[in-house]
Amino acid sequence: MVPLTSQSRILVATQPADFRKGIDGFVAQCRDVLQSNPRSGALFVFINRRRTMVRILVYEGHGYWLMTKRLSKGTFQGWPTTDEPLSAVLATQLRQLVQGQEPTAASRPLHSSLAGVNSPANQSKA
Repeated sequence: MVPLTSQSRILVATQPADFRKGIDGFVAQCRDVLQSNPRSGALFVFINRRRTMVRILVYEGHGYWLMTKRLSKGTFQGWPTTDEPLSAVLATQLRQLVQGQEPTAASRPLHSSLAGVNSPANQSKA
């Protein structure tokens, strides 16, 4: 089981992803496009172009989890938009995003928590 706590590192891809990919495709996207180590323990969150589906990739000790949520109506709101490929968010913000809600103004992305994700030490684990 993948725990979601206030200490969880959650990295949201700011650009839509191709959801025809499977686990290996999202692992490659983390490494090659996002320049991040998919085995770092962080939750990598992706959205599709229509903003109707979210996928979360996380490595947990012995293997990868790839979770999907599809809205039955409407679109996901409040997706981070920055010039950076990844935006760090809090667990409360992720809960709001996957519930189809816009994150509250009181909880802002923590860009500083991206530190160390792309470090050489983390890259060698991929």
